[in-house]
Amino acid sequence: QVQLVESGGGLVQSGGSLRLSCAASGASFSSYAMAWFRQAPGKEREFVAAIKWSITNYANNVKGRFTISSDNTKNTVYLQMNSLKPEDTAVYYCAADKPAWDSKYDYWGQGTQVTVSS
Repeated sequence: QVQLVESGGGLVQSGGSLRLSCAASGASFSSYAMAWFRQAPGKEREFVAAIKWSITNYANNVKGRFTISSDNTKNTVYLQMNSLKPEDTAVYYCAADKPAWDSKYDYWGQGTQVTVSS
């Protein structure tokens, strides 16, 4: 019902910045909680950031460096990533949690690779 497509990943040097985008289609966007997760090879998928209404939440290891935002006119959620570190290297996934926002994310994108060189 909801399709999510990530973009904006790539190769960046340590200390650099990237902005990831997640374009949503197929359903109303504003009523969903949106989140970014990431997964590196050999590691479990981990939470990065989420936004619901105007409330944001961040994992401790990205707080102060990453910013999640949304543009309802474009049905798009963003992840601005600054001061990138090699340990940020992972596939980043966009996810949507429909009401009643139980954190069991219902829709997932295919992911976009972020590689940070040392």
